[in-house]
Amino acid sequence: MNTKQQTKPNFVSACLIFTFLFLSYSASVSADEEEIEREFDYLENSEKGPSHWGDLKMEWSACKNGVLQSPVDLSSQRVKIVNKAGELKKTYKPCDAILRNRGHDISLKWHNCDAGLININGTEYSLQQVHWHSPSEHTINGARYALELHMVHHSTDPNFNHSVAVIGLLYKLGAPDAFLSKLITNVTSMADEKQEREVGVIDPNMIGIDGKKYYRYIGSLTVPPCTEGVIWTMSR
Repeated sequence: MNTKQQTKPNFVSACLIFTFLFLSYSASVSADEEEIEREFDYLENSEKGPSHWGDLKMEWSACKNGVLQSPVDLSSQRVKIVNKAGELKKTYKPCDAILRNRGHDISLKWHNCDAGLININGTEYSLQQVHWHSPSEHTINGARYALELHMVHHSTDPNFNHSVAVIGLLYKLGAPDAFLSKLITNVTSMADEKQEREVGVIDPNMIGIDGKKYYRYIGSLTVPPCTEGVIWTMSR
């Protein structure tokens, strides 16, 4: 069964601009790396790059020795395809948000209000922020997509083993996407420097997550400390 053919990633023309901007951010961060003395970076040939993350700090050892690391290829045996029988239950609400250029990525964080939650197997996870990666971190049958969105949720029960749940969404270039189009003017104007900006009320329901068919697996954070036990749900 070819899972790639069954996937229905979002098609967005705004994605082209996002992709260009993210590549620009990567180059900008690379040039300023020593000056700002970041603890890690994304450069493969760097001493602080992904292949060395697990050696930089003891508490980051999972990046090197972990057995449930992310990202993965979604055709992996670790991944289950869940259909409507395991429907993702989400209750999102419009909320004030801040857009941030963090140097290595762009994030949108909801603040001072409740942006809603998801329910996975009876456990509630509150929505904290979304951010983007270009190209995609996850692949399907070895193929990468133009852009990948991560919706990061935290469990309302701090003692729960799987305290972080991330919903991922893959994008291809194509017709405009309402959510990205709403943000693109602010993102473009923030391209040259790290900063944050209030962008008013943003409705998470604008993010085109199907919520009926998706990939599910237990993985990790994709950056240090690479903590494992993260519940990943990749929308199809």
